[in-house]
Order: sequence, then structure tokens, then C-alpha cells
Amino acid sequence: MRYKAERFVALGDSCTEGIDDPYPQGGVYRGWADLVADRLAADNPDFRYANLGIRGRRLDQIIAEQIPAATELRPDLVALFGGGNDIMSRGWTERTVARRVDHAIKALTSLAPTVVVFTLSDVSQRMPFGWRMRPRIEALNASIREAAVSYGAVLVDLWPDPAVQDLRYFGPDRLHLAEHGHRRLAAHLLGSLGVPHDESWLEPLPGKPAPLTMTAHARWLYQQVWPVVRGRIRNRLIGRQPGDGILPKRPELLPVCQTVPGNA
Repeated sequence: MRYKAERFVALGDSCTEGIDDPYPQGGVYRGWADLVADRLAADNPDFRYANLGIRGRRLDQIIAEQIPAATELRPDLVALFGGGNDIMSRGWTERTVARRVDHAIKALTSLAPTVVVFTLSDVSQRMPFGWRMRPRIEALNASIREAAVSYGAVLVDLWPDPAVQDLRYFGPDRLHLAEHGHRRLAAHLLGSLGVPHDESWLEPLPGKPAPLTMTAHARWLYQQVWPVVRGRIRNRLIGRQPGDGILPKRPELLPVCQTVPGNA
């Protein structure tokens, strides 16, 4: 029997929001959650979808802000993509993040019959000095895998995905997914639920990615990394948290035809 959902709620950070995958019509971002919702809606005219993801949010903020909002929506399918901002925070400790992961997944599995969670990919494959983040990602992923087993969540394990080495799946900052990356992630999620999807989303991209030269790395550091570092310093000085003032793009359960302009 094919999986069927009626009330889908996506939670998380910038990846859930859909950063670096803008709709062709402009305006809001699309991303993997919108793609999944489009596919699930094709099987059910009563399907409804909400997206509570906000860029920059850590798991503790998702627990405090998004999970209570999701509870009010009474979903039967929840997907959570988060943890990346936790491992980049100053106060990171393996134990703290493990507690947040356990709390989030336990809470979500108590409010929805189907919960999907994701591990993170290996940034060391595409970023200079990314090897410094690898132990933190491995620790986060271990916590996600353990909690998924403990509470019966569906796990989409992105760590072994070979696409991690192809920058065409990622935006200019090499961190956020681009259009092809979001499609690939949506296909992984749909496949984990046994829902047929566009197989081309998982096929290797044609040709070969551009080689990563020292010039490309230097340009990336200047154009992408330095502005983020400068922004984090400024936020710390004024007491601002990433994502403050940004509202979810889709806080209510609505038919998919109301997701974006031009989708009706």
C-alpha cells in the first residue's frame, strides 16, 4: 500500500526554508519540503502542507518555537532538518547537542505517526579546513541515528551520499543546497517513505564539476565566508540571533496550490 499523508509539517533551518533554491517566478524559496509536498499532494486532494523552517535556527530554538507550533497543526507527517547551526555555535558541546537531538525527535514522534529526520553530509569534501568540522558533524549524526532508532523515526542518511563531492548540488557558499541538491534530498525522503518520485533527481549530473583551484577557494573565502564571519561578529555585539525577525514562509496548513505564486 502506497504511503499517504494528509497533514505535512516541515521544521528546521535554512535548508527546510529552501535557501539557494528560488522559485523561477521569484519571491520565496522552494526547497526539498515544497517538492515533497507537491508530490504527496498529487496522490491526495485533501493534502495540506506547512513549512515552519527559519534560517539560522538551532535545535534548541526549533524545540522552543517550531515544535509547539507544529503540535497545534496536528500533522500526520513531520520532517525535521536541523543541527547544522548548533555545530557552528560557540557554545557547542557534543553532550548538549545530543540532548537537543533526543528531545526534538522524542517530542516529534509523540505528536505525529511518521517523522523523518536527516543526517548531515561531510563538508570536508568541499570546503578548505572543513575537516575541522567533521568530528562535530559525526557526533551530531551519531545522535540523530541513535534517536531515530530509539523513537522510531524514519532516517534519511546523507553522510554516504556521493553528491557531497559535486559543488553543482550546492549554492555559492558550499553549505546550502542548490536546486539539484534540494531535488536530490526530496527524492531521498520520498524514497524512504516508499513514494514513487522522479528518478532523474537521483541521477548523477551530466559532465564533470569544475575543479577546485586555489583561486576558487580564495574567492569563496572572500565572497562567502568573510561576510558570514563579519555578520556573526556584528550579531554578537548587538545581541541578535540568526533568524530573528524572519517569519516562516508557510505557517499554516494550506493546499499545495497556495504554496507559491504561479503554483495555482
